Amino acid sequence: MKNLSVLLLLTGLVATAQVKKGKLIWEENFDGKALNEKVWNFELGNGCPNNCGFGNAEKQTYTNSNHKVEGGFLTITTKKEGDGYTSTRITTEGKKEFKYGYMEARLKLPVGKGIWPAFWMLGGNIDQVGWPLAGEIDIMEYVGREPHMAYATLHTTETHGEHANGEKTEFKNLEEGFHLYGVNWTKDKITFYVDDKEVHSFAPQDKSDPKVWPFNQPFYFILNCAVGGYFGGMEVDNGIFPQQYVIDYVKVFAN
Repeated sequence: MKNLSVLLLLTGLVATAQVKKGKLIWEENFDGKALNEKVWNFELGNGCPNNCGFGNAEKQTYTNSNHKVEGGFLTITTKKEGDGYTSTRITTEGKKEFKYGYMEARLKLPVGKGIWPAFWMLGGNIDQVGWPLAGEIDIMEYVGREPHMAYATLHTTETHGEHANGEKTEFKNLEEGFHLYGVNWTKDKITFYVDDKEVHSFAPQDKSDPKVWPFNQPFYFILNCAVGGYFGGMEVDNGIFPQQYVIDYVKVFAN
């Protein structure tokens, strides 16, 4: 039934909900010539020694130099350098965190086997309670080994990792130009969208258990491009590099 619902959605045989975006309450348009470090943090390194490969056997090392801000875009460039790979990962942890709203980004994806860009959120209490109890909202994940597939996923204590609550949806033109990726997050429900089309939703009846519904607290944004790993794929095509992940904007609307 899960695959059937995706097929029906793609062929237009079921109606898609109209996206309702309220008042704009925050936006990052990447104006200027550098990241605003009053908003963004750089996460550096490869996760070692405490979390090598970021728990996913990822192959990249994050730097503060694999990006540029120019012409109203943030461009993350992922490179093959020597025996390894370099990329950029930035977060708004402790600086811009949000509880509920419609979150959206306009993104142009890198492509090729081994590439793994993402636009996602983590619970602001992660340093206190750890993952997955803090919760995770993966608004957009794309893995180059699966062309045309957009992933939308929630991780909680009850459903995380290989058993995460999510959906992947095929869009034939996903690799062409910019696309919109959004999530409408309310106190009762989380709904994901690609180009304003609903692709997944979650609304448990009992939201009192943080192991099921940790989504009643502020979350922060993460933008990054990983290489390889359990999800990105252990086989990496070194011929694809360098690859660029281009972010036009990130916006938050009231709902």
